[in-house]
Amino acid sequence: MFTTTPFSAWDIDKDILDGLTSMGWEYSTQVQKDTIPLAINGKDVIGQARTGSGKTAAFGIPTINSCKPTGELQALILAPTRELANQVSIDINQMQGDSGLEIVTVYGGTDLEKQARKLDSGVDIIVGTPGRIMDMTKRGHIDLGTPSTFVLDEADRMLDMGFFPDIMWIVEKMEQRSQTLLFSATFPQEIIDAANEFMSEPEFVLTNTEKLDIPPINQYSVRIGRANKLWVVGRLLSRMVEDDQTIIFTNTKRMVDLIVQRLKKNRIDASGIHGDLSQNQRDKIIGNFKEGKSRIMVATDVAARGIDVDGITLVINYDVPADVDNYVHRIGRTGRIGREGEAWMLVSRDDIPQLNKICATHSLEIISTDAPNLPKGIDRDPIRKQEDNSEAADVFGMVPLRLETTELTKNSLTEKLVQSLNCSELAIGDIVINNDHTIVEVHNKIANLAKKSLDSNNIETRVIE
Repeated sequence: MFTTTPFSAWDIDKDILDGLTSMGWEYSTQVQKDTIPLAINGKDVIGQARTGSGKTAAFGIPTINSCKPTGELQALILAPTRELANQVSIDINQMQGDSGLEIVTVYGGTDLEKQARKLDSGVDIIVGTPGRIMDMTKRGHIDLGTPSTFVLDEADRMLDMGFFPDIMWIVEKMEQRSQTLLFSATFPQEIIDAANEFMSEPEFVLTNTEKLDIPPINQYSVRIGRANKLWVVGRLLSRMVEDDQTIIFTNTKRMVDLIVQRLKKNRIDASGIHGDLSQNQRDKIIGNFKEGKSRIMVATDVAARGIDVDGITLVINYDVPADVDNYVHRIGRTGRIGREGEAWMLVSRDDIPQLNKICATHSLEIISTDAPNLPKGIDRDPIRKQEDNSEAADVFGMVPLRLETTELTKNSLTEKLVQSLNCSELAIGDIVINNDHTIVEVHNKIANLAKKSLDSNNIETRVIE
């Protein structure tokens, strides 16, 4: 991934070089090597690069290199989500070192008046999402007529989210725009058409052929309903030894908070990190984790960027990632510098297509297995298993039960269940009497009660998964 070309090889401001050095960066990645010299020379660039290839620095370094701390807007960077906008802003703030540039994030879900005051007090670079940029422009807090540099990050995600009309509105207002940098992992025809419309003879940088590094670790998947994912997490955490650290990945900020809350309720200390936390909160949480003061972190993909901790021996994918590359980025947190590591993915029925896509895209061998046993010396689950048949239910919520008997007729079995469970006949579905067993469908809400009732009548019953 890294080349032998140092950042010092290019005409980059000393403050920025010092900022990169303080981040521990000396050599460029391939996309940075191909993009930065073109962008520094004022060229329009279209870059095809995966998440995790170093593309933020590929557009961030030339952008901050072209700006001066004047308090007048000189560059606009658009991102599809506020989490990504926030992360890009954090990254380029670190890259600028002591340049003194005022970099402001502009996105929805935050105090509008506070954001307006920041913008009115002077800004050199804005990183934001299209909707709030339009809103602030219409309110008179952003003058799109002044910036000369325009950056569009993750253009394909912008297209998927329906932002392109907003983007075109913004571009048309940027009368002084002289340079455009556009990055995307894929290039649908709509993106190519739009690029041809507002870019001037762009240079193409294609580094998407780079393979993501797959760490040499064991990878497992557990088929489990959502109600019992935390039960599996508890078993995995019970296997940790003293110096082990774990990251639990989920797809939403809300789920981060819920998992942390439920772990603490079960006396398992964990910290959560996502884009809604303040920078001070994030810094404190990441600092404690890096120093080993906390051992379990629950995180979203964007919030976890930049966490580089050698002690992580376990990665748990509580949610299957929506982006296939994000799976590799997640598991890459473990197995560092020769240490052993494991990655576990908790898979519900609806997740199976995405699991298959992840395996096929990266030629991965993810072993399907049951939840691990409790380690020796522990005879009680840290988190109790719930009674849950949702994975066995069909789209109508009907759960098939296998009865080890053929003595009951369909009518007598239906009557027995209706009476013992005090339920409607509508809660009883198809009944099939075979040579040595009977299959009856019951609604998920009464499945466990039905099983207990039949078992109590000496009719051995089990749920068919």
